[in-house]
Amino acid sequence: QVQLVESGGGLVQAGDSLRLSCAASGRTINSYTMVWFLQAPGKERDFVASLRGAGGSTFYADSVKGQFTISRDNAKNTVYLQMNSLKPQDTALYYCASSSSILWPVTATRSYTYWGQGTQVTVSS
Repeated sequence: QVQLVESGGGLVQAGDSLRLSCAASGRTINSYTMVWFLQAPGKERDFVASLRGAGGSTFYADSVKGQFTISRDNAKNTVYLQMNSLKPQDTALYYCASSSSILWPVTATRSYTYWGQGTQVTVSS
């Protein structure tokens, strides 16, 4: 059984940084695409960043390029999202997900089979 558990969210001020973690079990993260999505209140879930299992290629939403970095620690079977220079509009529930698709990149939520419960990030101005 695949489980994804996010952590690292919290309340921060504009300009601060946070690192989110997604600990996986039941699946080796370097064999699958791992991704971060966000969902702001009243909005749909949006793609943020993905990390390809084979080769480790990354892909980002235009809105977070240069600000967020996705990475992984294979030994810990954990994926990270480093978020710098946070802004109030980054406030959202952040989800980790995993896909078995061979397509790349994949940004649609329907392509992802396994999801974590989410971790809340709130950025105050």
